[in-house]
Amino acid sequence: MSSGRSSRVKLLGSLLLAAAIFAFLATRVDIAGALAEIREMTWFELLTIALIAGWNLVTYWALWMAVTPGLRWTQAMTVALSGTAVTNTVPGGSGIGVGLTYAMLDSWGFSRGRGTLAVLVTGVWNAFIKLALPVLALALIALQGDPSRTRVAAGAVALVLLGVAVGGFGQMLRSHRAAARAGRLAERAANRARRLLRRPPVHGYVDATTRFRSRTRDLLADRWPAITGAALVSHLSLYLVLLVALRHVGVGDAEVGWAQVLFVFAGTRLLTAVRFTPGGAGVVEVLLIGGLVAFGGDPDQVTAAVLVFRALTWLLPVPVGAACYLGWRWRQHRRAARGAGAAPAVPSARAPRRAGP
Repeated sequence: MSSGRSSRVKLLGSLLLAAAIFAFLATRVDIAGALAEIREMTWFELLTIALIAGWNLVTYWALWMAVTPGLRWTQAMTVALSGTAVTNTVPGGSGIGVGLTYAMLDSWGFSRGRGTLAVLVTGVWNAFIKLALPVLALALIALQGDPSRTRVAAGAVALVLLGVAVGGFGQMLRSHRAAARAGRLAERAANRARRLLRRPPVHGYVDATTRFRSRTRDLLADRWPAITGAALVSHLSLYLVLLVALRHVGVGDAEVGWAQVLFVFAGTRLLTAVRFTPGGAGVVEVLLIGGLVAFGGDPDQVTAAVLVFRALTWLLPVPVGAACYLGWRWRQHRRAARGAGAAPAVPSARAPRRAGP
């Protein structure tokens, strides 16, 4: 099967899966009741949640500025929102987004090495935050006197995963030998998978990992507080959109506490780290609604809040990101046109002057 046909099949399968999930969800919740709850929101409530959603978009590019010294905020906005738009609309859009990130950074004069470092550090820090938030939420719920065996087990698993991830990453940064070992393990795993797919082996993981270690140590030496803070603020801003949406539609703290909302939000983010539909469409909605209703939220109000949340954090970045991408393409076209227009003319050939009579 050709790569183009395989991509179309994956896209169709992903869209069908999302449609099936939404159809199932429609049989379990009262969509009309949820829309009625949304229509009852006041203008002040709509304005405040729109401002918070706008702030959430701003935090998308703060992390890119932290991991890419010299990147201007307009460039960070373009690369962050364009990548988000791709991820939210295309199955497996993360890979396409990475390619787009390389192209944009290259157009602004950043080397491929710096682009790779930015992509990897951003991914690692986002993974750390996704692993840490469920543990934090569970601890907060326990302090409020509402733990359960299932939640304790989930928090313990997340804590173990977080410890393994942070410990392994820290060991790789401390030791050149550990970095080389990690590269060899990654190369073996990749080649086993490629053999199953009947593809030739790949090499160079060890060199790539050791170079990544060296560059990461230099970057983190001065910027790890800014990187950590930007990643944490970005995730918590996304959570704040969900929390405010719940409160605006009438789900009070007595029904679902803020720590419980954080637990459902963090658990959903962790469970949908690998997405089978564009932007987790359908899956995220089911997990959020199911978790919040299980904590005691009214089904109609919870559904309304989740619909508002997804409209502002999944749908809104798509047109905004598309506009950023088109603006970048337009500037690239203008730059190419100016370069072509400024090309020096080829001097006309002249007959050589004869020396002497």
